[in-house]
Amino acid sequence: MSFTKRNTVLSPARPGHVAVQSKVEKQLAPGLRPSPLDGRPTTSTGTTSLDQLLAGHGGLPMGTCLLIEEQGTTDFSGVLLRYYAAEGLVQGHHVHLVGFPPEWKHQLPGLATPDPKSKSALSAAPLEEKMKIAWRYESLGNVSNPGFSARTESRSVATFCHSFDLSKRLATSSCKGSLQPTPSTGPPNLQHATPNPVSPFKAIIKHIKAKLETSPADIHRVVVPSLLSPTLYASRCTQPPEVLQFLHGLRALLRQYSAQLTVLITMPTSLFPRNTGLVRWMEILCDGVVELIPLLAHPGAAALSDKKDPKANEQPQGLLKIHALPVYHEKGGGGAETSAFRETLSFSLSASKGLIIKPYSLPPMEEEDHKEKSPAGTVKDDIDF
Repeated sequence: MSFTKRNTVLSPARPGHVAVQSKVEKQLAPGLRPSPLDGRPTTSTGTTSLDQLLAGHGGLPMGTCLLIEEQGTTDFSGVLLRYYAAEGLVQGHHVHLVGFPPEWKHQLPGLATPDPKSKSALSAAPLEEKMKIAWRYESLGNVSNPGFSARTESRSVATFCHSFDLSKRLATSSCKGSLQPTPSTGPPNLQHATPNPVSPFKAIIKHIKAKLETSPADIHRVVVPSLLSPTLYASRCTQPPEVLQFLHGLRALLRQYSAQLTVLITMPTSLFPRNTGLVRWMEILCDGVVELIPLLAHPGAAALSDKKDPKANEQPQGLLKIHALPVYHEKGGGGAETSAFRETLSFSLSASKGLIIKPYSLPPMEEEDHKEKSPAGTVKDDIDF
């Protein structure tokens, strides 16, 4: 019977071999972070509450397209589009603008000034005073919070989602990226009535592909406002072969440059209802479809807006329906099992907080604390029969 030491190494390592204990993570570009679900890189839409709905990824996954439909004559989808473009410019991304002229850059919201009073007591307190068990959960981050925890934000160099103020305009000094206009999609000039043989949508796809090839290490965002609107697009663009081939081209670019490109599209459903075959095919070609349904303003809305009541801005201004979300992988997923599809969601817009999406709930019944003054000579007490 032989005796050997149990702590001895039977097969010694080769000379010059060093064991690697931790994997070196690839450094992501500014404005990107890995998804908590499958690790794919994601970017922010500029709206924190919208990032939370995108199938649990905490942002818009790279290589995906999001279609935002809106009923009525309001422009809530345009606000989301401006947040998306402003976030890209602040992060240093290339933003490709379709339809609008380059002067649209002056309509983007500016960065909000941080309020020191809004900081939580947890971030202000020293680390020694916190619970010892909290260190295990601080690195996870809170999805329901506008940002991750204070300790995670202090470690990260860049901010994933910035806060914007609609009452301000985006300063040139805050823009690290570039706004690149695409070929025009509007109707031809009356002086040059000869139709262009090249489709404007094909010219846009060719322009975006050339930019992606020349800058392989940069992040690109495509902004398509009010798709098929007659004020921005020629009548030729509304034909099904034109618009469907355009979406097919965008989908091909998203799959080819899945680590560089994201697309956000808005479309008015008042002009193109969802029950038409064209809109159904457009929804199929997009990875995510969200619909905004504005609510009619009640008579007391004007009175509430005049008062300095913080709850006035929290009143729901519309409903939000989720028809499709970016999937986890090609086999399925996409948040179909989450509660976002089952519950009714609402949204409200304010200048300082932006567009906030939350579950819709009816306001509580207000009790009549004060009774109406009865005229003189009448009995004030109630009479029960």
